[in-house]
Amino acid sequence: MGMREFYHCSMKRVVITGLGVTSCLGTDLETYWAALLSAQSAPLVVTDGNARIENELVYAIRGDAPPSPPPGIGLLGRSSQFAITAARSAFRDAGLDPDGYTGAGIAVGTGFGDTGLYEDAVAGHPMPSGDDAYPFKVSSVLACEFGFTGPTTSISTACSASAYGVSLAADLIRAGEADIMLAGGTDAYAQTGGACFKRMGALDSEVCRPFDARREGTVFGEGAAMMILESEDHARARGRLTDYGAVEGAGWSCDGYHPTAPDEGGRHIVRAMRDALADAAVAPGDVGCVVPHGTGTPLNDAVEGKALGEVFGDGPGSPCVYSLKAMVGHTAGAAGAFALLTGALIIKHGMVPANVKLREPDLSCGVTLHTDGPRPLPVSRVLINAYAFGGNNITVVIGR
Repeated sequence: MGMREFYHCSMKRVVITGLGVTSCLGTDLETYWAALLSAQSAPLVVTDGNARIENELVYAIRGDAPPSPPPGIGLLGRSSQFAITAARSAFRDAGLDPDGYTGAGIAVGTGFGDTGLYEDAVAGHPMPSGDDAYPFKVSSVLACEFGFTGPTTSISTACSASAYGVSLAADLIRAGEADIMLAGGTDAYAQTGGACFKRMGALDSEVCRPFDARREGTVFGEGAAMMILESEDHARARGRLTDYGAVEGAGWSCDGYHPTAPDEGGRHIVRAMRDALADAAVAPGDVGCVVPHGTGTPLNDAVEGKALGEVFGDGPGSPCVYSLKAMVGHTAGAAGAFALLTGALIIKHGMVPANVKLREPDLSCGVTLHTDGPRPLPVSRVLINAYAFGGNNITVVIGR
């Protein structure tokens, strides 16, 4: 029996009791959800002479008021700032005073962490020390901010990092390591990420448009999505009922195929989805909505579309597909957490927002995106995919 199966056998149900978001669509749940329902979003042109990338597009956050760093933290980068703001919102939403739960744990995914402080230094800002800008600083910043002494970790499996963080947080609760976990992800605009994708020819020059026949690549976004996870017993004991559902299952896999490209056969992302369904003890027909990884890069969308067809088919009973990155961009290490937070809101509201209209749907992907308005969620269960460089794949199932 593997570690994850052992944890799951403890039968502790892990529920989602609070959400917090900092995004290009808004920094509160009501504004974020209303923006999703509008099905309208567009990236901004980032002017950054130090990056030497002309007309870089980013789903950027405007007008954010960064919080002050906790004592002893030093310089605070935007990733940590976003994480603190979203975490505070998540605790409020959960009806929790974090000061009363010092034994809570943290599992946060990030791709770049606060390494953007080095990029800021090139533009004339203070030069960070080694303690200021290492990638895994975010979890320690959150631990200092809230005084948590429970299990604390940062995960950096590139763009699947935060989905792994939520899955790991649920496992730690099932294992009895904590009753409450702060889980999610955060990332900010980084010249490094944009430059790397530019060199690979993986950036779209217009907009993030997953599953569009004219897609050229992805467009980055920034922000943080945070969730409060609790054991159901703990949530019930404090009288907290939740409309966001529970983390029911997860499936992990690795392509072991290429440093950046997915395995074109898609067999390991199929395995991750099927393992997640098995872990949740549900069938494909028990899923009402899928939030795909769907980055807008030609190969990723083609492979994932084929895999979704293999797992769910394409008949009348197949789940709705909601293409989130067309609204918030590719938020790197926070992408999985954004998808999970959005899935929890879909469960709460019982509807799937309309997708952003595509100019020319790529029929070869086999993915149908509804664009004619929100649709009722036929089954209160959402499946989330997150993939990353190195073939790091994860699927998480949440349900009422």
